[in-house]
Amino acid sequence: MKYRKGLSILGLGCMRFPKDHKKTEEMIIAAVSQGVNYFDTAYMYGGSEETLGRVLAKNNLREKINIATKLPAFFCKKRSDFDKYFGRQLDRLKTDYIDYYMIHMITDDGSWKALCELGIEEWLEEKKAEGKIRHIGFSFHGGQQEFLKLLAVYDWEFCLIQYNYSDENFQAGVTGLKKAAEKGMQVMIMEPLLGGKLATGLPAEAVKIFKDAAADRSPAAWGLMWLWDQPEVTVVLSGMSSSAQLEENIKAANESREGMLTEEEHQAFVGVKDVFNRSFKIKCTGCGYCMPCPFGVDIPSCFSAYNTFYAMGRGIGRHQYMFSTGGVSPVQHYASLCKKCRKCEEICPQHIEIVKSLEQVKEKMEPFWFRPGLYVARAFLGRNRRS
Repeated sequence: MKYRKGLSILGLGCMRFPKDHKKTEEMIIAAVSQGVNYFDTAYMYGGSEETLGRVLAKNNLREKINIATKLPAFFCKKRSDFDKYFGRQLDRLKTDYIDYYMIHMITDDGSWKALCELGIEEWLEEKKAEGKIRHIGFSFHGGQQEFLKLLAVYDWEFCLIQYNYSDENFQAGVTGLKKAAEKGMQVMIMEPLLGGKLATGLPAEAVKIFKDAAADRSPAAWGLMWLWDQPEVTVVLSGMSSSAQLEENIKAANESREGMLTEEEHQAFVGVKDVFNRSFKIKCTGCGYCMPCPFGVDIPSCFSAYNTFYAMGRGIGRHQYMFSTGGVSPVQHYASLCKKCRKCEEICPQHIEIVKSLEQVKEKMEPFWFRPGLYVARAFLGRNRRS
């Protein structure tokens, strides 16, 4: 494993742990044994902190890694809430300190100022003086100008930003990356493969462009190496959910280095980006922040099928839509169930116009014959309907 500023260049994102606890434990142990020393979780990732804490304690691995987790600032209404949630996180993680502690999902300096009025700055400094927090940072989901403002309001040690080759100017972007690095901050990268879309969701035309440039490199390796090519990047988080993904990403990490990409390879990214962005209509990463929908819509699955419709053909896309949204099951989760409450839009890290996008999904994926077709399919399968 290679390291930058004492951290493994590949970090394990813990939001998408396998549902099988045994496989999760095996993957964590394997990651540590091969040099991964940065594990990113959050209070909001259901069961993630508890799982990580249990595995680390059981296998005596706590001192071999750096734990990064996040304060759910959007739940904090008074100063005592900081201690309440932080205490729960220490209990969950079975530790008495956090290596890298973030304010979760800051979008602008206004949200930071509101926390300052509650005393967040003094609280953070107290916890650092007590040794309970070793490094202070924030995760970001806003616009580039707001990111640049945030860099100036506190003496941050690190930040977590979304960044990948599909759009290097999205959110903090390359400008924010470089500015943070100039300030001496460690910069951690989330969504390096856009929720797996840049690994397994590329159109065949894009995959061919990569293959023609370097035959022995997977789309996932291409995406990771694009990041490691840049010296400002400290850690790239990968939400690995299998040992095979872990092995593939560790191999890519070991083969990477700053400035490794050739001019031909950079041109390959230009071509792939063009093809991908033409087919990838809705920038959903499948993070699940929008879920559960109070009216039963499976928002990530709706968007995934819609993107497949454009990337791989309408037949494949509609087939995916029908089965992934429960079209032939007793309970349905398709786009037309949306009641436009917009609760999902309030918390979407990608700032997607979800209601408008679901209307687009409905138009393409639920043509006039959709419901009659489902009725026939359910009758054939002998299943009852409940919307």
